[in-house]
Parts: sequence; structure tokens; C-alpha cells
Amino acid sequence: MYIQSLALTSYRNYEHTELQFDNKVNVMIGENAQGKTNLMEAIYVLSMAKSHRTSNDKELIRWDQDYAKIEGRVIKKNGPLPMQLVISKKGKRGKVNHIEQQKLSHYVGALNTIMFAPEDLSLVKGSPQIRRRFLDMEIGQVSAVYLHDLSLYQKILSQRNHYLKQLQTRKQKDQAMLEVLTEQLIDAAAKVVKRRLTFTKQLEKWAQPLHFGISRELETLTLQYHTAIEVSEASDLSKIKNSYEESFQKLRDREIDRGVTLWGPHRDDLLFFVNGRDVQTYGSQGQQRTTALSLKLAEIDLIHEEIGEYPILLLDDVLSELDDYRQSHLLHTIQGRVQTFVTTTSVEGIDHATLKEAEIFRVASGKVID
Repeated sequence: MYIQSLALTSYRNYEHTELQFDNKVNVMIGENAQGKTNLMEAIYVLSMAKSHRTSNDKELIRWDQDYAKIEGRVIKKNGPLPMQLVISKKGKRGKVNHIEQQKLSHYVGALNTIMFAPEDLSLVKGSPQIRRRFLDMEIGQVSAVYLHDLSLYQKILSQRNHYLKQLQTRKQKDQAMLEVLTEQLIDAAAKVVKRRLTFTKQLEKWAQPLHFGISRELETLTLQYHTAIEVSEASDLSKIKNSYEESFQKLRDREIDRGVTLWGPHRDDLLFFVNGRDVQTYGSQGQQRTTALSLKLAEIDLIHEEIGEYPILLLDDVLSELDDYRQSHLLHTIQGRVQTFVTTTSVEGIDHATLKEAEIFRVASGKVID
């Protein structure tokens, strides 16, 4: 798939702009704070209905305007697919093929994108929350069912935490309601964990040979989904539910004392090992960056395996963060396969055929000159 055209109205520092793109590589060049990343972000928001930079949607709307609109024409193997996302202070509305989607979870997945930005290099050494978000965003692109299960889990978790707090402060004494909420939570949690376990194994399958190649065949990367219960990717839903039931029975008094849910997918983590050693704790900066790069490149093949089409790759100011060898490996991997968008202040010093054949867009003060 690829984006043939993009139109922005009142988005960030863009009043109105319409762009046509090459289906190979498109490079946005400009000084900082001119709007390069805003263009990249707009493509990501069109795809995911949320930004990778902010959780406050109001920041996406141009100053003094009531709404922002992103429109794109996506070419897929079955033909063209018009998409539209309107962001207002009341919320977001998405259309796919001119039909308004009742839920954003139905909207997400029509356009698949992989964003690789400098902050993604902290995927390995950052907090577990960053890695959980990574799992949720990437699985959500290929599974609307996962988004539904995750949303349900988060809703029940909030209700259960509220009730635990009431038991803690003795505003409630009846634990029967806690039993009901726990049963509902376990059902949703098991589905979320099962999908994350499967995804982790799929990601490892594609990331392992990439990491081996980038490390000059010196390092073997393995991934582990870390959860407090004893399960593996071979565990079925009933085994995962049984493990949670046993755990929550043991934890009940502690949870009431603390007023919070102590175990569940909201506390899990994704761990990375190189030659058997934890990369987050013992890996060099180079190993951590190679791991992050391998994961992002692995997503290209994983999504292709899942949906039968390659996603769109967004490289937001990340080339300057990689050394020449990793930079070359990245560009070689995507060459001729994936529509790619690159933001940079300059292409000088990047000697690769992929960029020499690219369509160049110059960005200044919220305007684009191609």
C-alpha cells in the first residue's frame, strides 16, 4: 500500500496544503520547527487516529481554529481507499471510503504505518510503559479485536481499582462485587496477554535475522513477554485464566490494603536479550540501538505477513541518530519495497541510492515546495 495524496486543513502550523507522493521514497527537508515533523505526524494520525507526540488532540488543531482535517488517498492492492479524519474539541470522526466509522477501533487498520523517531531508540532502555504502548499500537494495527479487548480490559480495570479503593477506605464492605469485577477482568486480561504473547513470538521471528545481520553475525536477539503469571505463547486461554484466578485469590487482601490491582497486562513488560544477556541492563548503547532498529524493521515483514501488504514507513529525523553502518542497513532493507517518508535537515553525508532516487519536498513556515 502507499499514500498517493495528502491534504491538511488547519493542522498544526498548516493552514491548507495538498501534496502528491511518489510510491517509493519521499524526503521532507527543512530547518527545525518549520513543519517537517508535523507532516509526518499527520500521516501517522491519519493511520492511527492518535499522535505519537502528544496525547492532547487539541494541540493538533491550528491556533484559533475549531477543527483540523486530514485527508488521504491510499492505494491498496484492491484499489484506491479515501480516508478522512476530523479532529475537533468534541472528539474525532473518521471516514474510510467515505463511510463514517462508528468506532475509531473500526477506523484503525485501514492504513498501516510504522513510525521510527529518535524517541523510539529509547524503546529498549525506557520504561515498561513505553514497551506496553509499543505492543498495543502495533498489535492494534492488525487486529481490531485486540483493540476491543484492550479497551474493555482498561475499562474494567478502572472500575475494579475504584472498588478496591472503596474497600480500602471502608466505604464498601461487600466483596461480592469485587468477585464479579475480578472475573470480568480475568476474561479480558487473558485475551490481551494471549495476543501479546503471540505477537512477541512473531516479532522475534522477523527481528532475529535482521539483528544478526546488522551486528555482523555476532549477536542473537531473543524477545520475552514478561508477565507475573506462569504462561508462555503455547498457553491457551483457559490456562491463562486459571493462572490469573489463582493469583488474584492470593492477592486479594494485599490489593484491598493497597486499593489497587497489582497484577495484569497493565504491569507487564517486553524484554530483549542479546546472546542471553538483558540488553536494557547490560547492553551497550550500540546494542540497544541495533535492537530498536531490528524491531522496527521486523514490523514491516510482520505486518506484510498479517495483512498481505507492506505498511508505510515514517522515518522522522532518525537517520542522523544512526551511524553510517546502521543507516545503510536500514536504507538497504527498505529499498524498492516500502513507501517511505524521511524528514531531515539535510541529505548531505547520506550516500545511498535510495535517497538519490527520492522525491524531495522543501518545508518552510508551514508551506511545502516540491
